[in-house]
Amino acid sequence: MGLKNLALLGLCLCAAASAAPSVYAQSCTASQAAAVQCFVANAVTTKITSPRYGMTLPQFEAYGVAVSLIVQTHHSYLLLTGIASAISDAIPPTNANGSANQSAQDLAVSQIVNAAAAGDFVTPPAGTTVQDLQWFTLDLVTAMNDNEGMLQMLTPGVGLRMIDSYIVTGTSNGTVNWTLVDSNLSAAVDNLMSAGLMNLPADHTTAQVKTLVNSIAQAIYAYKVSTNRATL
Repeated sequence: MGLKNLALLGLCLCAAASAAPSVYAQSCTASQAAAVQCFVANAVTTKITSPRYGMTLPQFEAYGVAVSLIVQTHHSYLLLTGIASAISDAIPPTNANGSANQSAQDLAVSQIVNAAAAGDFVTPPAGTTVQDLQWFTLDLVTAMNDNEGMLQMLTPGVGLRMIDSYIVTGTSNGTVNWTLVDSNLSAAVDNLMSAGLMNLPADHTTAQVKTLVNSIAQAIYAYKVSTNRATL
């Protein structure tokens, strides 16, 4: 079994949905979608995975099909995986005092994935939606949260922390000067590109990158307010 097929198997196991097997109206080998639907239903039946996001079993099966389509993409799959690892590292589901705050991390995931989709940095494959991309990334982040400190060593969240540093320096008496922050982030993007440290994806503009960075900054700030953190 190839690496992509193994990844698909693992990701489908990590996905979500109802509590009882469905009655198959078609052969599990009729199509790729049918095979995934049967796999998901059997995984739920045997308690390999369990429902989440309030899905019914048919919705869970549809989400399993969406996951199979997402992992068959290239740039979207890679970017969402990178986003997930960065968030798990720099934006954990905890408050500054260590207490749990899963909703703060979940909101950051939704905001950042939405921003990436709005800028066409990630594209839902045919038959999927941005909501599927959000759930997929949430599943990845949830799995990565339990990493025994390894992500801290790899520091995939360094980009988020760099963006946050501009928020910190642009804050005075608890108020963020967003005009200054956005201007400084814009200059930072220009400097990274001119130095060859950041390259534009195909068919994207510098303006799109700057808009994405500014949106991520807003998501970071919302997370910090929710968790009472001074910095990431």
